[in-house]
Amino acid sequence: MLAGSLNEAVEVFAQGLASAEDIDAALKMGCGFPMGPLELIDLIGVDIHLAKTETLYRELGDQRYRPNFLLKKMVRAGHLGRKSGRGFYTYED
Repeated sequence: MLAGSLNEAVEVFAQGLASAEDIDAALKMGCGFPMGPLELIDLIGVDIHLAKTETLYRELGDQRYRPNFLLKKMVRAGHLGRKSGRGFYTYED
């Protein structure tokens, strides 16, 4: 369930419907989440989220687990989230 929700947040961001900050703020304020979905992907690791969703999509065939191309692009660029200093956000050491 979480992977599908995180993918939906990536989809909204990739379509340019809202900024990462706005998506995260909306779910923190509107749903009481302690951390926004894009912040969470950055914490988990973009590469880990991508691998997880690729596996779920391959095994289950459910469209909600199909990873957005943006995730693959980010991983290829080395934008893996907090561990690389850049993901949906930029992190300072």
